Amino acid sequence: MRVFVTGATGFIGIPTVKELIAAGHKVLGMARSEEGAISLAAIGADVLHGSLEDLDSLQKGAAEADAVIHLAFIHDWANYVESCEVDRRAIEALGSVLAGSDRPLIVTGGTGLLAGPGQVATEEHVVPPDHPFPRVSEQTALSMKGVSASVMRLPQVHDPVKQGLITPAIQVYREKGVCAYVGDGLNRWPAAHVLDVAHLYRLAIEKAEPNAKYHAVAEEGVSMRDIAETIGRRLKLPVKSIAPEEAQAFFGWLGMFATSDMPASSAQTRKKLGWKPTGPGLIADLEQLRISAS
Repeated sequence: MRVFVTGATGFIGIPTVKELIAAGHKVLGMARSEEGAISLAAIGADVLHGSLEDLDSLQKGAAEADAVIHLAFIHDWANYVESCEVDRRAIEALGSVLAGSDRPLIVTGGTGLLAGPGQVATEEHVVPPDHPFPRVSEQTALSMKGVSASVMRLPQVHDPVKQGLITPAIQVYREKGVCAYVGDGLNRWPAAHVLDVAHLYRLAIEKAEPNAKYHAVAEEGVSMRDIAETIGRRLKLPVKSIAPEEAQAFFGWLGMFATSDMPASSAQTRKKLGWKPTGPGLIADLEQLRISAS
């Protein structure tokens, strides 16, 4: 297939492009910068210059492809609601080109905040249209008529350089000089290595099924206490528990996640797609954290 990939130059994008090309697919990757375009060309992808705000470029890419993987998202937490609106419009633009065909579209969502307290999020959980979280990638994609859309829900995707929401948490720890967890720290975050996630995107686009929801989860849940203690050892910082009412002041916008227990299962995804993650676990990658301890 010829696959159009938004976010092709990103943390998950580059491994996904490599995975697709290694499996014999042709990739058209979207790049905002000349540097990004060069990196894509170097690994054998065709390049489309554009951005999420440039709806014409998105529609052009989708028109030239047999399938679309939408990975791009503007991770600007200071303007998060606006970033979510850009994402919604981008998905609608892609869908407008794909509607009425069987060409698959995979959009990216998350496993967090899907299930109630103490529940493990599964692929069967549905994100309601009135969900308070402002990112509506999943709801937008699955509501488009005539579009063969599916959703990849991501946990904390990691390698020794980046670890999803844990990366900004590390910045907070460094600024505060202490690695905190909330209460007993037994609330859990699911995780998967970035190469396993890239492999799953490829499997999902090859076996595309309309309205499917996939969970890119290798580890069902890693406790926040284990995460904080590992980072504390790596950065030589003290580790402590804070009360739930202190979380917002300590973590800022991360506070709602730092207090949440968000385990997730990928049992249905593994069975349906034959996915068998093999990469290092989250704690193993945090032990090899490639940032200065100074």
